[in-house]
Amino acid sequence: MDDPARLPPATSAPVLEVRGAVSRTNADGAAVFDMEMLKALPRARLDTTTAVTDGIRRFDGFLMRDLLDLVGAQGTTVTARAFNDYAIDIAIEEFDRFDVVVAYEMDGKALVPSDKGPLWIVYPRDQHTELRDIRYDYRWVWQLRWLEIE
Repeated sequence: MDDPARLPPATSAPVLEVRGAVSRTNADGAAVFDMEMLKALPRARLDTTTAVTDGIRRFDGFLMRDLLDLVGAQGTTVTARAFNDYAIDIAIEEFDRFDVVVAYEMDGKALVPSDKGPLWIVYPRDQHTELRDIRYDYRWVWQLRWLEIE
C-alpha cells in the first residue's frame, strides 16, 4: 500500500529540492523532483513582461501554490535558492494571492541553465500593478534549485 506521506521517487536527474516544514517527502526529509514529476503538476501559462527580457514572453510551468500543496508545506516563508546561491525569502501567502508560475519553458522552448533554467519563478507583473515594483523583481529567481519552507 502506498504511503500518503511519501512522494514517488525521482527517476531521473533531480532539478528541484524542497526542504523544511513539509509533510510529504521522498528522500531524507526532502521532496526531490525530476522534471517529469514537475511536468505532471497541473500546467499553468502566463504571458507577461519581465525586467530582464524584451517584450511580452509566454511562460509555461506550474503554479507555486500547487507545488506547495503537493508537499504539504506548513510555513509562512519560502526561501528560494538558485544554483549560484542567490537566495530570497518570500512570504508564502504571496503564492495564494498571485498566480506565481515556476516556469520550465519560455516562448515554447525549454529553459536551460545557460539561460535562466531549468526553472524560473515568474510573477504575473502585467496583471497586477503592484508587482511591477523592483522589490518583486528580486523574487524572480532563475536557475531555481532549492526551496526551504519555514
